[in-house]
Amino acid sequence: MPLITENNFFEPGKRYFREFSPGDEFYEALLEAHQNLTDEQSAQLNARLILLLANHIGDIAVLREAMRLAREDI
Repeated sequence: MPLITENNFFEPGKRYFREFSPGDEFYEALLEAHQNLTDEQSAQLNARLILLLANHIGDIAVLREAMRLAREDI
């Protein structure tokens, strides 16, 4: 099982021939989703996105590990 901090982005059947990965595409899409939002709207978007992704992941052990890692050094 890969560590939770290892890159796990992929698109089935798609090959990448340059240093641009689905992870880069996600980051770009995330920035785009926040464009022209107020700080409060951005916080709401983040909260909703976290809950949607947590529901999609569905594995409490993975979610607990992600929360632990997110809290490190805070």
